[in-house]
Amino acid sequence: MRPCLWLLQLLLLHRAAHTAGALPRLCDVLRVLQEEQDQCLQELSRERTADLGMEQPVPGCATLWDNMSCWPSSAPGQTVEVECPRFLQMLTSGNGLLASTGSMFRNCTQDGWSEAFPRPDVACGVNMSGSSNERRHTYLLKLKVMYTVGYSASLSMLLVALSILCAFRRLHCTRNYIHMHLFGSFILRALSIFIKDAVLFSSDDIAYCDSPRVGCKLVMVFFQYCIMANYAWLLVEGLYLHTLLVISFFSERKCLQGFVALGWGSPAVFVTLWALIRHFLEDNGCWDINANAAIWWVIRGPVILSILINFILFINILRILMRKLRTQETRGNEVNHYKRLAKSTLLLIPLFGIHYIVFAFSPEDAMEIQLFFELALGSFQGLVVAILYCFLNGEVQLEVQRKWRQWHQHEFPLRTMALSSSFSNSPSGLTQSTKASTSGQSRDICRASVI
Repeated sequence: MRPCLWLLQLLLLHRAAHTAGALPRLCDVLRVLQEEQDQCLQELSRERTADLGMEQPVPGCATLWDNMSCWPSSAPGQTVEVECPRFLQMLTSGNGLLASTGSMFRNCTQDGWSEAFPRPDVACGVNMSGSSNERRHTYLLKLKVMYTVGYSASLSMLLVALSILCAFRRLHCTRNYIHMHLFGSFILRALSIFIKDAVLFSSDDIAYCDSPRVGCKLVMVFFQYCIMANYAWLLVEGLYLHTLLVISFFSERKCLQGFVALGWGSPAVFVTLWALIRHFLEDNGCWDINANAAIWWVIRGPVILSILINFILFINILRILMRKLRTQETRGNEVNHYKRLAKSTLLLIPLFGIHYIVFAFSPEDAMEIQLFFELALGSFQGLVVAILYCFLNGEVQLEVQRKWRQWHQHEFPLRTMALSSSFSNSPSGLTQSTKASTSGQSRDICRASVI
């Protein structure tokens, strides 16, 4: 039987608190509720079996399961008292929904059981009509809508940006390769969010506990890997930008290979270590709750360290740029270039997740603010990165315009044939020099702008 409406609302509220990190686990609460129901139905089955062996049934009220409590059989005129359900008592630790524990009563009449009194929420101290709970539930639902929209917008724009960088060969260089990997990490992050929500919170009946445990854990491992890979590639972006300004000559091919190992390889090491520790020391549920802080630091520690390193790199980048701007040898074009880099660096500092450190050690009272920054605003992070690194990139705009002009010329066959004829009459050396200069310009343009 499905629970009554207020019980469903209570468990939904608890699921919202559980998502924010409260304890106990929702699956444990539902498991206790299921155990009490099974015990009560077994008692009812034994009573019915005993009644079948009697010539005349004993008058009174049979054992009753009302989706929350088990009421033992009673004679007419008796008042039966039961304690608050055990699953409600479990909620006293973690989310503060219960103010006290108590008892509920039912009268056994000639017509059967009366309604329970007082109401379960009143008897057990459950504040279901409180404005704070309603406000928090509404806030979390709005938050889910916001980050779903944010990740959807980021996913679509990142796919377009990645397609542009992959399609135009003139844009292929180390810097844009790093941008492509960063776009890929944001895409995987958005997909992992959607997959995790689909597996854990697919519907309002909160019955995700019955999902296959192995598959559920693999989803959480994939989710943690995507989050760590995203922060790792944000660190790679900072390292590459810092390397361009500090080191004059370096092998970009070897540098890119090292960055790929750092961006995709290092998260795999930490996530594998976390999965092994969870399997042997904290193999609870779907690994979606991190009750043991020490184990959780296997994931959180490297993320915070990467953000700290990025922050230090950006501060040093700003210091180098300010020093270059103060030197008298800097020319006018270089001054504008360095000013643009300084502004871009200041924008990248909050964009690359420095808020994560601020809330890493925040108290529970700041949980709603933390969720807003990490989920709502963080979901648009990929959208901003795609706009900055692709759609507002000058060389990307020039290349798209060049391709557009070429496509537009193909719409006029006669004009295209005339142009091809004139080029065919030119010396071959001119054609080769034109190709060489085009290739050289492509490399120069790719190196010209850092962002």
